Amino acid sequence: MTPGEIESAAEALWQAERTGQQTGLLSRAYPGMTMDEAYAVQAALIRRRCAAGHRVTGWKIGLTSKAMQYALNIDTPDSGVLMEDMHFASGAVVPKGRFIQPRVEAEIAFVMKTDLRGAVTRASVLAATEYVAPALEILDTRVTRVDPETGQARVIVDTISDNAANAGIVMGTARHAPEAFDLRWVGAIVTRDGAVEETGLGAGVLNDPVESVVWLARRMEQYGQQIAAGQVILSGSFIRPVECPPGCEIDADFGAFGEVSIRFG
Repeated sequence: MTPGEIESAAEALWQAERTGQQTGLLSRAYPGMTMDEAYAVQAALIRRRCAAGHRVTGWKIGLTSKAMQYALNIDTPDSGVLMEDMHFASGAVVPKGRFIQPRVEAEIAFVMKTDLRGAVTRASVLAATEYVAPALEILDTRVTRVDPETGQARVIVDTISDNAANAGIVMGTARHAPEAFDLRWVGAIVTRDGAVEETGLGAGVLNDPVESVVWLARRMEQYGQQIAAGQVILSGSFIRPVECPPGCEIDADFGAFGEVSIRFG
């Protein structure tokens, strides 16, 4: 892609977010689009959000489960950017029309107390983490999921460009030292309007959510970026996405780890 095409793709995503009208598949508009080009589109999109007055607050990691990687024929996670307008308190109501096709995933959030840079290891991630907390990620898609003309489904470059489908974060009030739990065994029961929709364990995230943060720090270093003190990291989902039609309520019970909920107006 040329620099102009990257900017055009980012502008299409930005307008889709602002208007609530999805744009077409970027993978169809730009055949041969690479993952590096997709991250360049994402960066251009985030520049537009920053120019509109929004502030970066952290990072999300996606496609951490083998099932999702197999579904998209990839062997690596992806990442996106969290911003301050994406944060919702547990129990809050998402305004009607805020998102296009919202879904939620259950995750473990890491809040950092020091920067992560250099040769990042599992031990250095734990040392840099102030606390971990139960969380929900709200997903949305500013790109159509399936092209209406060809039936082509979105692929990894569409998702990466679209800020890794990130739209919001809901954190529970519980706070834990990162060593207080074996995060591989932290799980959640996710209900929609009282009916169980999904269950899962932290081990579904690269076998250990801490390793997911290691992956992110190493990927960011390749692009001259770093995880900074105070930032929030969503380490990846251990359930399939749950659709969130208007009026529904989502509750995630993490047992002794805590709980988190959100309602869609």
